[in-house]
Amino acid sequence: MRKVCIVGGRRIPFARSGGPYMKKGNKELMTASLEALKVAYGLADKPIGEVILGAVSKHASDFSLAREATIDSGLGYDTVATDIQKACGTSLEAALIIGAKIASGALESGIAAGTDTNSDIPVEFKKSFSDRLAQMNYARDLGGRLKALKGLSPSDLLPKFPAIKEPRTGLSMGESCELMAKRWKITREEQDQLAFESHQKAAEAYEKGFYNDLISSYGGLEKDNILRPDIALEKLSKLRPAFDKSESGTLTAGNSTPLTDGSAAVFLCSEEYAKEHDLEVMAYLSFGQSAAVNYVEDEGLLMAPAYAVPKMLKRAGLNLQDFDFYEIHEAFAAQVLCTLKAWEDESFCKEKLGLDQPLGPIDRSKLNVKGGSLAVGHPFAATGARILAATAKILHENKGGRALISICTAGGMGVTAIVES
Repeated sequence: MRKVCIVGGRRIPFARSGGPYMKKGNKELMTASLEALKVAYGLADKPIGEVILGAVSKHASDFSLAREATIDSGLGYDTVATDIQKACGTSLEAALIIGAKIASGALESGIAAGTDTNSDIPVEFKKSFSDRLAQMNYARDLGGRLKALKGLSPSDLLPKFPAIKEPRTGLSMGESCELMAKRWKITREEQDQLAFESHQKAAEAYEKGFYNDLISSYGGLEKDNILRPDIALEKLSKLRPAFDKSESGTLTAGNSTPLTDGSAAVFLCSEEYAKEHDLEVMAYLSFGQSAAVNYVEDEGLLMAPAYAVPKMLKRAGLNLQDFDFYEIHEAFAAQVLCTLKAWEDESFCKEKLGLDQPLGPIDRSKLNVKGGSLAVGHPFAATGARILAATAKILHENKGGRALISICTAGGMGVTAIVES
């Protein structure tokens, strides 16, 4: 099996939904990041084995999103492009697929990417009305079309906006995570502290120029517009609960990621390809692991990474403490804290993970050292590529080390990976 090189990544600034990218669709956002990646690494005149990308929320017209964005970015008609979707883990899963193909020799190079916008959402009508439209479409004459409209009610014309809710529970991700926070006794203060630190770390990373060669300006933005460098713990503590609005609610708009628009892409290749095309290798993608849990009857919706990581560690022959950096996606501060607490819990590790002892704690100073999703935002399918590219750069600047990536997703799943210098 060949090594999988991470050459680097590019993304556009992430923006709060309903803001600067209001009139941009997934294809436009994705094309911008692919084009930036192409320019940064001179990919226009290099063979690209495959582009794999996706979006969680997209219009029916974006059925071939990967192919169209690839062509629009100038990567060429001869570049294979594939659409995938694995909720918030989409672009990390894309990287693992590309990586597996490179490791096995099926590819020499590839791009993993993702995009999402909540500003250009696919608004639907009630099924009763869409059924009428379908009936009209297949009618052979005017009489058939008029018959399809018989009994039409004005209420049938009311739009149906997509909701970020689990179809099997009817709960939003925030409501589900609130239940996790209560189950694991995660306090409001702990969540606010993690959110505060995320903004502080991201702000410091911006000041030191860490993001300069990871982000390309787009739509009038030079940096993520969600970041609040001047955020204060006192202000965070005064925000009202967003999901459980009673006194026992702990998740707020401050310790939860906001709806975000954006895209990100990362370039991977074999060592032979990197040498042939004179490309510097930032780091190596060495392991990946997914997991899924029964979030309806047994486990918290966003707890699957807690199961995926020990499986991956066993395959890699590593302990949880054998890492210099931890990149845990901050969908909610509570999700990160629940996962860390679960790994320290003896009964959870024995009964749920089948381990003889707890995985143990991590050094919190190594967690999300350049800020996380709470500070920079979370365009669902783009987050994995954002994290992977940043992690590779962190290791490169550190001149060595090993990093653990963990991403929770909708549907009770999780995607994790190991990146090494």
